Amino acid sequence: MFESFFPTPRRFFLSAIIWTVVSVGLWYLGGKHWGVYLGFNQDYAKAVLPIGISRFVYPVFIWFYIWFFISILIFATFWKVIANHKWHTWSIWGSAFILFNIWFSVQVNVTLNEWYNPFYDLIQNMLSNKGGNVHDLYMGTLDFLNIAMVYVTIAIINSFFTSHYIFRWRMAMNEYYIQQWPKLRHVEGASQRVQEDTMRFASIMEGLGVSLINAIMVLIAFLPVLFKLSEHVKVLPLVGEIPHALVWAAIVWSIFGTLLMMVIGIKLPGLEFNNQKVEAAYRKELVYGEDREEYAQPLKLKELFSNVRTNYFRLYFHYAYFNLISTWYLQLDILFSLVVLFPSIASGVLTLGLLTQIGNVFDKVRGSFQYLISSWKTIIELLSIHKRLKAFESVLK
Repeated sequence: MFESFFPTPRRFFLSAIIWTVVSVGLWYLGGKHWGVYLGFNQDYAKAVLPIGISRFVYPVFIWFYIWFFISILIFATFWKVIANHKWHTWSIWGSAFILFNIWFSVQVNVTLNEWYNPFYDLIQNMLSNKGGNVHDLYMGTLDFLNIAMVYVTIAIINSFFTSHYIFRWRMAMNEYYIQQWPKLRHVEGASQRVQEDTMRFASIMEGLGVSLINAIMVLIAFLPVLFKLSEHVKVLPLVGEIPHALVWAAIVWSIFGTLLMMVIGIKLPGLEFNNQKVEAAYRKELVYGEDREEYAQPLKLKELFSNVRTNYFRLYFHYAYFNLISTWYLQLDILFSLVVLFPSIASGVLTLGLLTQIGNVFDKVRGSFQYLISSWKTIIELLSIHKRLKAFESVLK
């Protein structure tokens, strides 16, 4: 699964984590200010950035683009020397390009969040003062459109590139398994695992990976903002006044939801795995029966389909209470960010712009903490596919 696309996966991913920690650590320990050696202004890293797309060509961003490229170049060159893997370009540079696009999308989201406060305060002031300059509203809306267009464009580029990335991973797995086909062909459901499972594994793995990285980057970008905004929200319903109230509310509510999904969904991965086994056995018997009369006899087919039915009925039962409880939680989640702000709204300490900005930041941080909740069904499917491919590869050891 991984060896086909990445060079010596265990060492590769370990080195990627270590190098990421080193690069990020150096950036925050002073590297962010090293752009002065390229001729940037001494205070470029502290400059107040405009709320608009022009911020992305400011020196602090340009220096980060250079830093990111140099970091990837060092890492890619190291692995090119250590292991000249066939899929080196796609597995390293392709992953880096997706990573950069995710980071850039998060930065655009940060810019959009900063736009909310002044714009909605402008609306509130106009409503309170019974009028204002309509030109300001048009210009504020234009700023939003410019930022949003950049976000949409980057999202489409990343989606297009990721589709090619996923197919390259599938190509790598397909080549690997076809080379070992004489050993693998006797495994039950071998054709399905090579044709279907490789496609689904690459697609789901990439989707979950992108979502996880995005969640981490959103936390890195928005947690400091939420800490700062917590100065305006000091009281929580039922709890009372606590420091960093918004941060604690997001963390506790998300942990509760994550543990809840894990407990009620614990049986689903095994059932999904068994489902594929019984379906493969039934399909195999039917395929053999197309060419040979001794196969696909009614009694045998009845027995195999009975196994399919039993497993599906068990799946239906366990998914019923899983969907019920998870839907209840997600419905409550829609109201949670607003309810948390009720005491502050009632005390009159928030403006409309601040309320909108806090709600947006809080939802993003809470959503990142809820990565497992939103991805749990997909994770269940991935675990099932991973089990099948691991069993498939076991004959090669």
